[in-house]
Amino acid sequence: MFDTPVDTWYTWLGLALAGTAMVGTALSFPATAAPDATSVADTVDGVAASEYATTAEHPLDATMIRLGPRRVSLRNDGGTAHAAFAFGPVAPIRPDSKLEAVLYGAAPERTFESRRAFTQALVEAQTTEPTWRPVDRTLVVRRVQWGEQNATLVGA
Repeated sequence: MFDTPVDTWYTWLGLALAGTAMVGTALSFPATAAPDATSVADTVDGVAASEYATTAEHPLDATMIRLGPRRVSLRNDGGTAHAAFAFGPVAPIRPDSKLEAVLYGAAPERTFESRRAFTQALVEAQTTEPTWRPVDRTLVVRRVQWGEQNATLVGA
């Protein structure tokens, strides 16, 4: 008595529209999760807070990265995530620079002609406007000291 007759056209039309809406909603979800920028910032902070020369690596689940002296941004198909560094500023390293050699293990005193040149390279790294760059490896963080100059180098 209170049942909807299944042979009516508007019942089938309503079911078809509801099914189409559910399929469209399911297909609109991203296939991957947004990258975890907070764990990247935690790794950088762990190295920056250290009293000693330290190196750490962090695998990245992103396709693009934007490193600044006070924050990191990661992007992939799932979205974009941002996180700030608690211990900063850090020196974001650009590829093919002298600081990149130091980031990957070279001694600053063997790479730079003087402490002043090292300090100038750090200032330039910290004042350069961050841009999006493709990620081709893990994030590397290294804390170095040369004389009175302490620096946390970050590159990906």
